[in-house]
Amino acid sequence: MSGVTLDTVVKRYGDTQVIHGVDLQVEDGEFCVFVGPSGCGKSTLLRMIAGLEETTEGAIRIGGRDVTRAEPADRGVAMVFQTYALYPHMTVEENMGFGLRMNGHPKAEIREKVSEASRILKLDEYLKRKPAALSGGQRQRVAIGRAIVRGPEVFLFDEPLSNLDAELRVEMRVEIARLHKEIGATMVYVTHDQVEAMTLADKIVVLRAGHIEQVGAPLDLYRDPDNRFVAGFIGSPAMNFVAGTVRGGGVHVPALGTTVSPPVALPSEGTNMIVGLRPEHLEMAPGGDLGVDLTEALGGVSYAYLTAPTGEKLIVEERGDVRSSEGDRVGVAIDPARLYLFDAATERRLR
Repeated sequence: MSGVTLDTVVKRYGDTQVIHGVDLQVEDGEFCVFVGPSGCGKSTLLRMIAGLEETTEGAIRIGGRDVTRAEPADRGVAMVFQTYALYPHMTVEENMGFGLRMNGHPKAEIREKVSEASRILKLDEYLKRKPAALSGGQRQRVAIGRAIVRGPEVFLFDEPLSNLDAELRVEMRVEIARLHKEIGATMVYVTHDQVEAMTLADKIVVLRAGHIEQVGAPLDLYRDPDNRFVAGFIGSPAMNFVAGTVRGGGVHVPALGTTVSPPVALPSEGTNMIVGLRPEHLEMAPGGDLGVDLTEALGGVSYAYLTAPTGEKLIVEERGDVRSSEGDRVGVAIDPARLYLFDAATERRLR
């Protein structure tokens, strides 16, 4: 077993608490992604698992073994950082086997493990090259290979694709997903990019200000968010949010000039609400009061950026041959079953 358990873990720097009693179970062989905005504590939490940050309170277990106070080398983890941290004077082969050589492993064992990692990562033709002769994606694969040869119980990735360009990021996402399927190891991955999270994860942990907001499978978080923060963070483009008020058994939405009747139990008359509308769940209609500020034409899909008479902004996804243009006046049709309602005071979702 190589699962990871966090039991009410806390991290403080002096009087400042940055991780607030986090409880989490990462199952054996699971790909778990920590996602959230900058400063939410995701990298700190990862470094606590690795032993690079001391745990102030609580317990961390890896494979059922309490490693809360164990040294990083004794935890059975390997970490891949945002920076490649390769030795420039060593070849790819030497970089990948360096840790094993330092620990006194036999040369034959090192060759065997490096060869297997090279096969998995398709690095065979680059083994005699030095890092300067590699692309960014190839260097990141070498860094991952260096982790693989150690045979860890758990792989930890700290924003490993941040230094790559857009095309290489897509390529490396595929590589990491394939790697996980091939070796079946437990992986914990940190990113601020929710597209990476949705692509790679078996389980996503959404963090904000050192607290877990929600844990679940990617599509579960997309379809069934617990609160406004998760709803706005998961999904690209982000969910639209406009003001609403409970009125006459429905929710009046001034931005759209309509009252909707969603299939949920509503609070008392006059309660202020936040109405969430995903761009792909809206449909453009001619002859309305919303102005088109900008249209992003991306080929098979376009995104129209609208301003309502209330000043609130919306994004609408458009497909098909007829699409809006800047300066148009349009309306928006909504399906009440596909809108999300949040209490304006607590930002918790009504179900």
